[in-house]
Amino acid sequence: ITNTYLLTVFNDPIHGHIELHPLLVKIIDTPQFQRLRNIKQLGGGYFVFPGASHNRFEHSIGVGHLAGELAKTLKLKQPELDISERDVLCVQIAGLCHDLGHGPFSHLFDGMFNPEADPEHKDWKHEDASLEMFDHLVVANGLAQEMERYGLILPPDLTFIKEMIKPLKSDDTEWPYEGRDENKSFLYEIVSNKQNGIDVDKFDYFARDCHHLGIRNNFDHQRFIMFARVCDVNGRKHICSRDKEVANLYDMFHTRNSLHRRAYQHRVTKSVEIMIKDALLKADHHILTKGSGGTTLCLSKAKTDMEAYTKLTDQVIERILHPCSCSNEFTPSPLEEARMILQRIMSRDLYQFVGETKVCSQGWTGTKTWPRLFWPTMIVVTLDYGMKNKDPINTTYFYTKANPTEAFKIPREQVSKLLPVCFAEKILRVYCKNSASLRDAKFCFQRWCHENDFLTEKGWTVTQDSHKSFWHTLDACAPTYEQTSCTAVTKLRRIFITHVSVSVQGNLCYSNILKHKSTTVDTKQQINNKVKVPRTLVKGLILRECENVHIHTVYKKENQSKN
Repeated sequence: ITNTYLLTVFNDPIHGHIELHPLLVKIIDTPQFQRLRNIKQLGGGYFVFPGASHNRFEHSIGVGHLAGELAKTLKLKQPELDISERDVLCVQIAGLCHDLGHGPFSHLFDGMFNPEADPEHKDWKHEDASLEMFDHLVVANGLAQEMERYGLILPPDLTFIKEMIKPLKSDDTEWPYEGRDENKSFLYEIVSNKQNGIDVDKFDYFARDCHHLGIRNNFDHQRFIMFARVCDVNGRKHICSRDKEVANLYDMFHTRNSLHRRAYQHRVTKSVEIMIKDALLKADHHILTKGSGGTTLCLSKAKTDMEAYTKLTDQVIERILHPCSCSNEFTPSPLEEARMILQRIMSRDLYQFVGETKVCSQGWTGTKTWPRLFWPTMIVVTLDYGMKNKDPINTTYFYTKANPTEAFKIPREQVSKLLPVCFAEKILRVYCKNSASLRDAKFCFQRWCHENDFLTEKGWTVTQDSHKSFWHTLDACAPTYEQTSCTAVTKLRRIFITHVSVSVQGNLCYSNILKHKSTTVDTKQQINNKVKVPRTLVKGLILRECENVHIHTVYKKENQSKN
């Protein structure tokens, strides 16, 4: 590869003035890459964070730039690694094209829409489409000749680029790649690092997303690149960092977790994304896109044809909101249901957040105990450090200033005693599509949590006047208890009128109710026999009026001065 070409300068708000190779510019100037201008980086997050208007287009350019910077730094500091200009260019192309396969609203398409719209291919991910789209981009724009003109060797370099876009999880046994030999294994850790998750893709979206969200970024990726060094570990080369940087790397993963908690998995963001997903599902077979050979494909099948997939961007919601119809204006549009959902987003009539609870390792029993009237929308939000429940630093290697060629791991005990013990958690969130039934949905959720031994985010408390409306609530809730007859509810109501009162006690908690010794209420004045009240019914009816955990119930019996 000769250096007689001129580099093109881009002014990026995150990385400043950056220079890109002319081959990268030719890739950028293709319809397949330009479509990324119309795919929001944060999906539905733009409906919550006004500044989050950035797209996959600028993120991809940033990753291509950082991939080249890291490769060039290693090449300059360690000539013995034999990193060629060809290697650097391949790494840059992989960084530039790693997100070509994203669908409308980024992760919403492959993470939420596709599993429901196409269950047979529910494991399909955008990385799969990125590989197909890259092949399509090269062929459709005749770039093979351009690549060879700039010194690439085809097809090995094309294979190498695609292996970096979607690397395999190596088990340190046989070398799984074909694009480069094992002595250049470190190159596969630059764009998408399956070893520990430290890669330039994260470096760019940390900086870019924080900038647009208005959230402070505590991680300095330029410092990491400066201290990066390749060391041999058991016959395979890995990118290592200085030992003094271990705390900064923990901060990096904490930043990732913080972004997910505060922005990507924000309650309202997920509400909007569920609504967009529902709208796309309603419109799936009514939005047709022309693919190769004149075939037309629906939304969920467009990913199988790159010519059709190229035309699929966030603008699909405009096709739903403003359909072009040649039929009679009074004829109902097949997209009407989808359009109504999107109009609710535009008018801020969003699905209402009901509640959330931590998901235990055993999972949960599902929604079978929910009354059909308040059937919920449930999602599971995962918050972690990028490697599920594992500590990513356990697979990260370091070196010292005194011995820069020897790699080693740093035990967490030597870093700090304040580090997290658990590195992942799952949160079950429940949303209600009808705001009119929000109160009843919250009650059902609380009951469901207690029946399944889940902890809720907030407890419930009884207000001073709650007993006045208790009976109206009791009658309203009776139909939701399918296992309880109307007669039992009526008897319970009569019993409670004279024998049960609810009072506020700031120093007592809800557990006192559950520990009460009796579920049998004795009343001689109104009922001659004992009525055995279902424990779950009593618990649910009391919870129905609670707002906090500081309550207890006083069971008053005739001629008794003590509770």
